[in-house]
Amino acid sequence: MLPRSSIFRLRQRSLLRALVLSLGAFLVSLRLAGFPHIENLHGSRWQLVALVVALWGMAETFRCINRKWSLYHAGILLLLYTDLMILAMIVSLAIYP
Repeated sequence: MLPRSSIFRLRQRSLLRALVLSLGAFLVSLRLAGFPHIENLHGSRWQLVALVVALWGMAETFRCINRKWSLYHAGILLLLYTDLMILAMIVSLAIYP
């Protein structure tokens, strides 16, 4: 029997769920801004939904931090900084004229 992933169990911590939420929100935000065609970049009100999903992903990443310092803890901090950059990109794409 295969072990079940904790990605669908919302009460358990899941780093995979956090990564999927954050990166998925970023990709959706890029697509909503009209990314493949650089001359057609525009802001969209729907990017606020992507912003909320990215915030949820950042909260899931934060839940994975251990109290004791280790290399795993350092990796989670790097992922939190990455989530912060994703949030900044989504906000900048949402207010693009």
